Formats: sequence, structure tokens, C-alpha cells
Amino acid sequence: MQDPALTPDLIAAHGLSPDEYDRILEIMGREPTFTELGIFSAMWNEHCSYKSSKIHLKKLPTTGPQVICGPGENAGVVDIGDGQAVVFKMESHNHPSYIEPYQGAATGVGGILRDVFTMGARPVAAMNALSFGRPDHPKTRQLVHGVVEGVGGYGNCFGVPTVGGEVRFHRSYDGNCLVNAFAAGIADADKIFYSAASGVGRPVVYLGAKTGRDGVGGATMASAEFDDTIEEKRPTVQVGDPFTEKRLMEATLELMATGAVVSIQDMGAAGLTCSAVEMGDKGGLGIRLDLDRVPVREANMTAYEMMLSESQERMLMVLDPALEAEARAVFEKWDLDFAVVGETIAEDRFLIVHNGEIRADLPLSTLASSAPEYDRPWEDTPPPEPLGELPEVDAMEALRSLIGSPNYCARDWVIQQYDTQVMADTVVLPGLDSGVIRVHGTEKALAFTSDVTPRYVLADPLQGGRQAVAEAYRNLVARGARPLATTDNLNFGNPEKPRIMGQFVRALQGIGEACVALDMPIVSGNVSLYNETDGKGIDPTPTIGGVGLIERLDDRICGVIQPGMLALELGGAGTHLGRSALLAEHLRQEAGAPPPVDLAAERANGEFVLANAAWITACTDIADGGLAYAAFTLAESHGLGVTLDVRETEALFGEDQGRYLLACTFDCAEALMVAAGQAGVSLTMVGQFGGDHVKLGGRQATLASLSTLYRSAFETTFG
Repeated sequence: MQDPALTPDLIAAHGLSPDEYDRILEIMGREPTFTELGIFSAMWNEHCSYKSSKIHLKKLPTTGPQVICGPGENAGVVDIGDGQAVVFKMESHNHPSYIEPYQGAATGVGGILRDVFTMGARPVAAMNALSFGRPDHPKTRQLVHGVVEGVGGYGNCFGVPTVGGEVRFHRSYDGNCLVNAFAAGIADADKIFYSAASGVGRPVVYLGAKTGRDGVGGATMASAEFDDTIEEKRPTVQVGDPFTEKRLMEATLELMATGAVVSIQDMGAAGLTCSAVEMGDKGGLGIRLDLDRVPVREANMTAYEMMLSESQERMLMVLDPALEAEARAVFEKWDLDFAVVGETIAEDRFLIVHNGEIRADLPLSTLASSAPEYDRPWEDTPPPEPLGELPEVDAMEALRSLIGSPNYCARDWVIQQYDTQVMADTVVLPGLDSGVIRVHGTEKALAFTSDVTPRYVLADPLQGGRQAVAEAYRNLVARGARPLATTDNLNFGNPEKPRIMGQFVRALQGIGEACVALDMPIVSGNVSLYNETDGKGIDPTPTIGGVGLIERLDDRICGVIQPGMLALELGGAGTHLGRSALLAEHLRQEAGAPPPVDLAAERANGEFVLANAAWITACTDIADGGLAYAAFTLAESHGLGVTLDVRETEALFGEDQGRYLLACTFDCAEALMVAAGQAGVSLTMVGQFGGDHVKLGGRQATLASLSTLYRSAFETTFG
């Protein structure tokens, strides 16, 4: 098949600017072939090269005594003691999920699971953070059903428990939903596998499922805005097979035990191209590929299609040639393809041969580490207008507005579609704060959470970035887990717009400050830009995935609240209503500044909870919806009513940061009060748990009526 002419329109369709194409001509000294153009397009797009974000990502804190491997590999690796490590990462599959909700979400789960077991870790937990448009938008219902079914369909079949996550709704996501997938696994700390190729003349081996045309150009599509041609992008969405992925995981982990693996890389975005280039570039080697040896499931595939296909459930490995027969036997046993498709070479070349002809011959280093890097112009978000005078608020009606809204009602309809207990190690189910799994065969446990408040980030990116990390910190602490580290999924609009680039820069600054102050380094992550449709971007959504360690499972804060137990507020009374859930859901306003984040107070209050966990029966952080929402959800989860001795709207619904609601006996409350005085933190009794009513602000309602509203609202809207 003859290559098409490289017209300006064709070059632009590959996401390359005229300046970038000129740079390609300068590098090569000639016009690229069509396959070479596709390879440059895949490696230089935003999704693979981070060309707009790299300069700022370098400022994030990524090291610490607990960090074994930070950003740059398939996933981050953190020490959890006893010779073990937790391996985890979060990545986006936003664009594919909007185009084809089920497969987009499903393959997002599949991709993040491969990132984990490629490192040598068996996946033990998954989460997802989902952002959709308005509930009454004509596309939202289809997206919610498709995405939730895709997440559940893949994860349940693969066999990994979903232990946490988020679901939010806002008009800014009407034209561009967000699907952020998280996975974590456990590995021996001295048996981590990396992607850097080593050794000249070693076999490059293709592993897993066959290559098809699904997903061709997916990485380039993920680096562009949407417009009215969105339906034409449907073929760029991959198709997943969780049962093949399960076999691939078992075969890969068995293969690693043979000692045959020199280096290994998941075939994710840009498929064979990105995996080969990254392995070669990290190892300072070239790669030669013979595409005639690539297992395919469609006839007459071109070199361009094979190099850019994003067919799922595939890996690329550099092999110890002495162990090839043993390695091949493992994959044949699992009925998966094992094909030597190339070799490592000493020269800085990416050489692609197909049908006996050279289809691409490029300097490999120019594709990855030498990709374009931009310091785009940016401008600060102007300070928000001060919050004006608010109308009088009926506390019970305000609570009903919150718990009856899709944003703050119970997520039972979603959670019930996920297998939360497969592997039998889940000890705290998803719901409040963080999910918890035990580390099998030990006394340890791990807690997982996912957090961000986009309305805060939109109004003040610096404070919003800080708050996303701080809330992840609190959600881990509330379970008695010491926060270890974080992964980030940075979802923003078009970075070529200075205001949006400014959101990114300031949010990263806030994230970095919080990670340092709370000792939660960033060890992995993903940047998703160009989340826009017809020029309208999403609210900035830098999702933070947090992981914490509980040294002894019995020390987790997860007791049963008994009638008569006291409610204590740690961290002071609420005063701040700017950008609050009360404004958004009850008063239909988005106004004022978000609450400031005092990182020293966050650390002090968190350390107090961890140091005094033995006195605390149950705990939740106070965030969206303030004290009133925290008290209701904590009490309702135990089948109890609650009485709050608080009347002021600010005290009930204020979203001041760094606060927790504790439940304990009278005797434990006395001990905690003494400890709080010694630690210099604010602790106040604000009410009592028990009864069959919820009482706040001088109003009351039956627990049964509120619980019915809270538990049924999501299904009423979407079921």
C-alpha cells in the first residue's frame, strides 16, 4: 500500500504543529514516511510526552525514605516494611470514555492494572474517580450507566476489589466526562521489575493478545479537544477483554519468577511504539522491530496500524536469551502469544521493518527524552469576589438538599455494581473516607482514598491543590492509617490558554506544598489536558489518590458507635461558607473564596488522631457539607440518629479545613480532652449519637425519612 502524501492537513490531523513538523524535518534531514509521521505524532503528543506539563511536574516532591521508585516507571513503589512494597498509580481514560463509555472505562481499568502487575506486583485494590455533567443533561445518564458498567465489568471479571473512589456531577463536564482509574498491588520490595532495556542484541518479545486495528491513534485523540466530529473518533477507542488480562497477569508473574525478564513495559497509549521507545530510551539503546513477526488478528495490517494500535492486554519485554524456551513455555501454557519481534541494538535507532522493507528509521532518543518541551505562558486566576450576605437557612432543609443530591447522596447504586470483596481481604468497604484491605498473611493493612474539590480549584487553584492533598490525608488518618504517598491525575482544559495553564501551575504548587508538609510524596501519576468541547473546558480537577499504612489491622479506627456516645469536633468550629456544598446544592450559588488550608494545623490534627486512636471508636473528616453532613453520614452508617448542639449555619455547614468528627464514650472523651490540651489542638463536644431522629439547628427529622432519601436518591436519578 502506497503511503499518502504528507499534506499540511494530514500533519495537523496527527496533532503536530508546523513548528514541530519543521523540527522533525531538521532531525531527519528528509521528509518522514507515513509510519514515521505516525510514530512522531504518538510520541510527541501531550498524552505521551507531557510537553506542556513536564517543566512544572519536575517541581513536585517525589522522594522520601519510604519511596522505592518515584515517577517515570509504570507505577510508583513505596516500602511498607517486612520486605514488602505497595505499587500504585492513577491514570485517566477521559476521552475514550466520553466517546464509548463502556469500553473506554473498561480499558482504563485494564490499563492501570497492567501498570501495576508489569512492576511485579499482584493487584489487590482498585478505585475510580468519575466526573459527569449535569444529571439532567441528555448524555449524562448514558455516560453514567456505560462507565459504571465498564468499570465493574472489567474489574469484577479480572478479580480485584474496588475499595474507593468518587462520583461527581457538574455542568463543566457536560461535554467531557472524566474517568480516572487507580490500582494498587503488593510485591516483594527486592523483586520489582523496571522498563529500562539493557544489553545489546537481546530479544525483544511481544506478549499477550493479538494486535488489531482498535485504538489506532488513541493517544493523539486523547491530546485534542472535542468538537462536532466526535463520532468520527469512535474507532480510536480500544476494546478490552478482562479474562485475557487475568491470564496475562498470571503468565507475567510466573514469567518473572523464571528470571528471564530483563525489562518489561505495558503496551498502553501508542501501543507498540511507546512501549518500545520508552524501554530503549531509558536504557540508552536502540530497538529493531520486525513487524512480520507481530501476532495480528486482522488481515493486511500496515506498519502504521501495527505501530499505533492500542489493542489491549499486551506487553513488551526484553528477554534473557538463555531462558527463551522456559519463558515461551509459560505463555503457551496460558494460551497467550509469545513472539520474538526484534532485538536491542547499540545505535540510537528505532528501526521498523515490514514485508522486508524499512518503514521507519528514526533516532530513538528524539522520540522520548528529546520530545518538545514547552514553558507555556500562564496567568493567575483573579481573586474571587467576596461572598455576599446569604439568606436565612433552614438547617434540616439544607441537609435534605445535600443528602438528596446526586453529589452527596449514598453511592449504593454504583458500589453494588462493583465487586468490593473479591480476594477476601477487604476489611472496610467503600463509602465514608477510605477503603481498607489487609495485607494478606501479615498484621498490616492499607487504606486507599481519592480526593479533589474542583469548585475550590476553579476559584483558587493554589488552595484547591493544597486541599485535594489535605483531604486525602484526612481520609486516611480517619481510618487510623499513616499516610504514605500519593499519585495524581491532573485533569485540565487546553494548556494553550494562559488562564488554564495558570490553573495547572498554581494547583501543582499547592499540591507540592501539601505533599511536603504532610509527608506524602507523589510517586506516580498522569496528566490529562485538552478536556474541552467546542472551546469550553472542564473545571480543573487534579485528583489525588492517597495510600496509607495501618501497622496492625486491629488498630484501625472502625468501631461500632453505640447509642449515647459523644460527638467531638477536632480542629475548631466551622466559619467558612465560600464555595461550599451548602451554596452549590441548597442555595444554587458558586461564590466566594474556598477555605484556606493551614498545612501545619492539618498535620497537628492528623497526628493527634493517630496518636490517640485507641480512644476513638469512629472518625470521619469534616469536608463537603461541613459538620452537619459529616455527623449525619457517620451516624446513619451505624443506623443511629444524632443530636448536634450547634445552631449557626456557619458552624453546621462551614467547610473550614483540617477538621474531624470523632465518636467515643464519655470516659474516652475525657481522656481525649486532656490529650488535646497537652497537644495544643482544639477539641469540642458538639453532640451525641443515638435515637431515631436527626436534630440540628433547632430542627429535627426522623432518621428513617432522611436515610430513605439518602440511600435512594442516586437510583431515583439514574437507576
